[in-house]
Amino acid sequence: HFWLSLATYLAALLGNGLIITSIACNHCLHTPMYFFLLNLSLLDLGSISTTLPKSMANSLWDTRGISYVGCAAQAFLLAFLVTGSAGFYLLTVMSYNCYMAICKPLHYGTLLGGRACVHMAAAAWAGGFLTALLHTVNIFSLPLCQGNALHQFFCEISRILKPSCSDTYLRVVGLTAFSVFVDFGCFVFILFSHVQVFRAVLRIPSEQGRHKAFSTCLPHLAVVSLFVCTVTLAYLKPPSISSPAQDLVLAVLYSVVPPAVNPLLYSLRNEELKRAVWKLMTGCFSETINCTSSSAYPS
Repeated sequence: HFWLSLATYLAALLGNGLIITSIACNHCLHTPMYFFLLNLSLLDLGSISTTLPKSMANSLWDTRGISYVGCAAQAFLLAFLVTGSAGFYLLTVMSYNCYMAICKPLHYGTLLGGRACVHMAAAAWAGGFLTALLHTVNIFSLPLCQGNALHQFFCEISRILKPSCSDTYLRVVGLTAFSVFVDFGCFVFILFSHVQVFRAVLRIPSEQGRHKAFSTCLPHLAVVSLFVCTVTLAYLKPPSISSPAQDLVLAVLYSVVPPAVNPLLYSLRNEELKRAVWKLMTGCFSETINCTSSSAYPS
């Protein structure tokens, strides 16, 4: 378990670290799409660093404990970075960026300038922070008097509700309704934007233009699908079909797999990013790099 977790963690660190460094060091990639991708890689690094290091330490030292404060901090960071909140908001912003670039190219430069991108990314991070803080304070104000075993390899808000001896029904319903309402709204927007994008791409006369548009939007759709499907299965599956083994697999799928897989999904189909990563790995960056275009999307 330790060595498998370590390999996954190092792969996520390497992949996301290469993307962050390549985008930061290559001025050709200082465009809205890559700016949001850099933010997504930062979020992935934070999310996988929230769960795996403590799990690896417990495996290595054969322990299962975590302090109450440490559990609260981990639950907050998970709600902030992993199970929705900032991650879902950032994916929504990236969908809007893709929609504007493909469907509204004439307005893209004016509506999504540098300041607008910073404001949108800041709103996603701030919204995720406030949502996670609300959930964490709400849950950790409950007394725990039915044991302290969570039966998971990290502290998760939904797990902390189970050993509580208070009447948690209203809090659970309110928490779930709020999360579902916000996340469903984001999901509908993401779905609508991608439908519009694919309709616009199919009308592009140039085969090269269609290929470039699909190569930049399909990875984002794959990332959204992976995230939404795993989180939905983990939180909305009926209790009657739940089992510890199933819960463990789903937890790994939504908390560990996406940060490790996202760099591959984005880099394998994006030629500009692959070239930037390769130049970074071979030390070929220079100040005289010529950018082929100011945007990663076709007009």
